[in-house]
Amino acid sequence: MTRRPTFDAGQRALQGRWLSENLAPHHGYAGAAYRVPPGERLRNLAPSIQDAAHRLFSAEPPIQWHQHANHGLSSQVCCLNFLLPFAERPELLRRWVEHVTGDQVAEMLPVERDRAGQPWFVTFEWIGDVDHLNEARDGADRKRGANATAADAALLFRDVTDRTHLLLIEWKYTEKYGQPLDPKGNDTRRQRYRDIFRQPNGPIRSDAAVTLDDFFYEPFYQMLRQQMLAWHTERTDPEIDRARVLHLSPSGNRALHDVTSPALRRFGDDAFAVFRSLLTDPEDFIDMSVEDAFAPLATWPEADWYAWLQDRYVSLCAVSEERG
Repeated sequence: MTRRPTFDAGQRALQGRWLSENLAPHHGYAGAAYRVPPGERLRNLAPSIQDAAHRLFSAEPPIQWHQHANHGLSSQVCCLNFLLPFAERPELLRRWVEHVTGDQVAEMLPVERDRAGQPWFVTFEWIGDVDHLNEARDGADRKRGANATAADAALLFRDVTDRTHLLLIEWKYTEKYGQPLDPKGNDTRRQRYRDIFRQPNGPIRSDAAVTLDDFFYEPFYQMLRQQMLAWHTERTDPEIDRARVLHLSPSGNRALHDVTSPALRRFGDDAFAVFRSLLTDPEDFIDMSVEDAFAPLATWPEADWYAWLQDRYVSLCAVSEERG
């Protein structure tokens, strides 16, 4: 009996073929068809956004590229390919935000501006202006994309009731998890987060029979930190009325849904449903497949980059499998 390849292996093969057909002779770094040389990582992006990505990531202070941004399976690159084209198209972005949130959006707001004053309606590796999570080291500035809790993407909008919303986006591609975090860092984690993760000082329900250590397994650790970032930003930033997290991942990556924390398995068998159930306000966490989130783009003529996405990420642009 032939075993069905894992999601990771299938995507690795697909990306290897795509890079071989479209990026030759720049593919094949270190003998892997799905890699380009690190110095040529911009080739891993759609041609239409390479200049914008360079401008955004090289601003001051710079945004950190992930170590494997030259890899065909890079979730950072995948996120950029899908979302960066929206950054200068606020009306199209408004329609997409209505689709993924269900809100009635009056207008998109610049989430940041570059040195020339150009507005960006989507930005990446967002950490906010305030160190809500006690992560700065020895007074040094936090870095976007390294050594601090960051949202893969972020956007800002005003709804029809004149409320301002911050939407933090977490993007997954082929990631899967199982082992606990390195215990050497647990004392630091407890010191940073023990007083800010649970009600009344954080997003986790006060009556949930859980400890901070129960979240020291990915993806729970990352979800908790991002939810804390949203929760504390909403409560301290006078310009933000509501902050939520939108989690996007391929429907085919079922391994990502495994409940990796032994102490949290009693709450269910889907990691994202379990995490949502532990929040004081479950509506603050939205879990959606990449396929469902971007399906409308297939019918929007203005979304002219979607054809490229369908070619590059064919399985992520197909009809979604039902989420468990």
